Amino acid sequence: MAGRSQPPYRRPRGNFSSSSSSSSSSRSFQPSQPSRKFKSHPTNNASSDSNNNKTSSTNLDKSIDGDIDDIYNLPSLVGTCPFMCPVEEREKRERLRDLAVFERLYGNPRESSPSLAVKKFCRTISAKTLQDSDVRPLSVLEDTLNYLCNLLDSTEHPFEVVHDFIFDRMRSIRQDLSMQNISCSRVVSMYERMVKFHIISQHKLRRCSGSNISSLSYLNMEQLMKALATLFTLYEANRTSQSIFENEAEFFSFYVLLHLDSKTQGTVKGETLSLWFRRVPSHIMKSTEMNFARKILRYFRLGFYKNFIHITESEASYLQYCIIEPSINEVRALAISCVNYGGYKPQPFPLAALSKLLMMKEWDLESFCNDSGLQTSVDEEGNSCFPTKQTTLIHPKGGLHKYYPLESERFERFSVVL
Repeated sequence: MAGRSQPPYRRPRGNFSSSSSSSSSSRSFQPSQPSRKFKSHPTNNASSDSNNNKTSSTNLDKSIDGDIDDIYNLPSLVGTCPFMCPVEEREKRERLRDLAVFERLYGNPRESSPSLAVKKFCRTISAKTLQDSDVRPLSVLEDTLNYLCNLLDSTEHPFEVVHDFIFDRMRSIRQDLSMQNISCSRVVSMYERMVKFHIISQHKLRRCSGSNISSLSYLNMEQLMKALATLFTLYEANRTSQSIFENEAEFFSFYVLLHLDSKTQGTVKGETLSLWFRRVPSHIMKSTEMNFARKILRYFRLGFYKNFIHITESEASYLQYCIIEPSINEVRALAISCVNYGGYKPQPFPLAALSKLLMMKEWDLESFCNDSGLQTSVDEEGNSCFPTKQTTLIHPKGGLHKYYPLESERFERFSVVL
């Protein structure tokens, strides 16, 4: 999936401004004074933020997000739509009964309102018919994103329904940003929130069941990589010698951790991860977040399962854990394989000790062993144990799909606000 996206850390094309382009070449940073979002020169204010940070002509390429097929042929736009959904689109979708459950007024599939309807993502956009009133300005897009993020914890509908709605409407937000060619620091904050949404969604989708979950997960991961690629470009576009984004290092670490999965290891459009590391600014490479990600990557590839599990539990942020979680099963499978082949046959391995090592409940460990073709037993004292030297060890086709969370009080206390 990652292989289909562009290399996420690249120098943006075009000249953003004289100050930003000169600082891009020097990559001079002062990370000792981080700001909460983005610390810029005092002359920049909120009113000029969106205007002054629009790139001239086709700088940042309008196709910054790659979500519009023919965006090069679109005129330069300044959106004027004051609502989350243009009036014409809302009325048309009311007539066609094309309203999501979250957009229906009093549950009526043919009626909505400006406070409920959200503009849908459209793959094909015609430059001839597109008007400024069809595109939402930055302030409206920010309000729309806030509205969507508040829906993430909705329990009225299954999560896959919630995800599908937010997923589509967030793509529409990115599309409107691309059409207006806005790349200011406020957009950076928006993209950070959208990346978080995709990470949390991937984490929650693993716990869903249904015939379309695999497809939803695949598409979600694809858009996660695209959004992350655009975010890195935006970081670079807003770079000055006296500016730094507080969360930048953590988002770079996400990309590294996404390459734990065997499907995303190796090259990204011809560029290996080791080459990608060389392009990352030095202050980010030295950050706590990147040091953690690199340790986890090393432990995973070398098979140091004990270090991998316990460093994850003690140091990972919640979002980092959400990305790492699928790889924990792989590491646990390696651990029980090592114990099975390296153990002493007349002396079964206590499940209590193994569950503590792998940081999972004892009954979950029994289930995990059984899924791997291994049997457990009970000794004379009534303690569950794991007989070694079994020859029935298997690796289920497609991997182990059931996820067993790390037994960690620290993660149980975590909460993420988008």
